[in-house]
Amino acid sequence: MNSEQLIEVLKQHLPSEHFQWQFDRKHDKVRLEHALLKKGMSISLPEILAKYEQKKEVAIDEVVYTIRETFRAMEKEEAEGFSSESLIFPVIRSTSFPRESTAGHRFITKEHTAETRIYYALDLGTTYRLIDESMVESIGLSVQEMTESALFRLRALPTTMKRDDVSGNIYYFINNNDGYDASRILNSAFLKEMAGKIEGHMTVSVPHQDVLIIGDIRNDTGYDVLAQMTMHFFTTGVVPVTSLSFIYEDGKLEPIFIMAKNRLARREGKKK
Repeated sequence: MNSEQLIEVLKQHLPSEHFQWQFDRKHDKVRLEHALLKKGMSISLPEILAKYEQKKEVAIDEVVYTIRETFRAMEKEEAEGFSSESLIFPVIRSTSFPRESTAGHRFITKEHTAETRIYYALDLGTTYRLIDESMVESIGLSVQEMTESALFRLRALPTTMKRDDVSGNIYYFINNNDGYDASRILNSAFLKEMAGKIEGHMTVSVPHQDVLIIGDIRNDTGYDVLAQMTMHFFTTGVVPVTSLSFIYEDGKLEPIFIMAKNRLARREGKKK
């Protein structure tokens, strides 16, 4: 499948007289505009095609769902606006993620690590919208109040995990598919609690927005497995964040190059 064929498939899945499709051949993306709302979204085609090679129709279903829910949220915003009662959550994005909306408004953000940045989202039920400066006044909260509210609500989210044991190492997965799995990396109380259970070296990974992986790494093989695992999640996730993992120590996250095995030896030396 090529880009033009992909656009035709998306059109078949999204039949609407209100949608206007504009193919940008030079940048290999398509702009989808809603004629009534006068708003739209740009879609990078190579990323979808890469996922189609691995996931086939599932990849198409995912992007169609995202488009449909995004425009549904826009319609709700147009009809109802925002309020201070709206649910706000923090979301994790790569530092390469755009700092402005397509309309040119700067998103409300906070620095996190060298690989990740915190954005803030207005929860709309089946989807959410990243908060930009143009929305702050209508929401009725200051930026500080929004960020505090977001962290408070994040702490209330469940931290149910699945466990996988591989070659003497333990990996814990949070995957609730609520849009905020990676955001759990901001729950300091939860990370501290997990650190008390870890016998080896604690790693934290957010390869895409819908998974948080905590590793109890006890040997060199553990880092190799983690590298393969995070890369797989990174390449298959709907919203990739980073394929690199973090070492968690003393309440701090330090980005690591997982294949640098001398780190394990160095850290063992510190423990003696």
